[in-house]
Amino acid sequence: MATDASPKYNPDLIPAPPHQQPEYHREMTEAEHDGLRFYEFMIAGSVAGMVEHMAMFPIDTIKTQMQALGSCPIKSASVSQAFQSILRSDGFRGLYHGIGAMGLGAGPAHAVYFSVYELCKKRFSGGKPDNHIAHAASGVCATVSSDSVLTPMDMVKQRLQLSSSPYKGVWDCMSRVLREEGVRAFYASYRTTVLMNAPFTAVHFSTYEAAKIGLMAISSGSVNEETLVVHATAGAAAGALAAVVTTPLDVVKTQLQCQGVCGCDRFVSSSISDVVRTIIKKDGYGGLMRGWTPRTLFHAPAAAICWSTYEAAKTFFLELNHRNGNVT
Repeated sequence: MATDASPKYNPDLIPAPPHQQPEYHREMTEAEHDGLRFYEFMIAGSVAGMVEHMAMFPIDTIKTQMQALGSCPIKSASVSQAFQSILRSDGFRGLYHGIGAMGLGAGPAHAVYFSVYELCKKRFSGGKPDNHIAHAASGVCATVSSDSVLTPMDMVKQRLQLSSSPYKGVWDCMSRVLREEGVRAFYASYRTTVLMNAPFTAVHFSTYEAAKIGLMAISSGSVNEETLVVHATAGAAAGALAAVVTTPLDVVKTQLQCQGVCGCDRFVSSSISDVVRTIIKKDGYGGLMRGWTPRTLFHAPAAAICWSTYEAAKTFFLELNHRNGNVT
């Protein structure tokens, strides 16, 4: 008779209970970043946003002036012409007019942006790091939330960036706009901004995550320097593509935020269709792509700076949590 050699009750071979199984999962490391708290995402995002916008601010000033020119007496300008015009009228400091407003808005807005993105990505992705639809949807949720924080300061920033701006500074602009135009003026472009940034962010995040996964797959190692290059390269590709696709709505946003200032047209309503018709009537369809070059030159390196800074900050917090034994 054959004997049953299976060790039915050998305690050494009994699987450990679920609570004793290792907690590490590859997909959780990617989706949840293994132990980062909500406030740590906010700090990482805030630092990334501040570094991004401060580093690339001169390019943003050139883009704003090029996009506003379509309604002002000067009908066209190239990047070099806009740059030279700023230097002639305001000197080197003119490239940084409005940077205080961006400093006040970028930190809080990016803190909201990245923390909402991480929370939504965790909820929507279902533990799958290559779920691009979840990444896009998370990005849209993040931008709707952050735009409500950034839009007022972005309006102030763009008005200060205009050549011969009538405002003396951030507080002067805010008080005069509030007194002369009311609270609604701070959010005149909010709908356009959301409609622009929703597809921008969807393209940006899905492209970034896809490029990051692809680059990590072909990377020869996983040292910090190589990881930083991956984040920067993926971020630059995502920023450039998203910037070009959404330039027409960015032109509309600039027109709405700068209306009535320095000769720019004032619109009866904040209707996107009305602004688009005005732009086409004055500048043709090419007017909708005004400033696409500096916009791309801004967002490609800005996204590279932002993502690499953000990932570096998250790595810092992750290592700090491990050293302190505070892994969640």
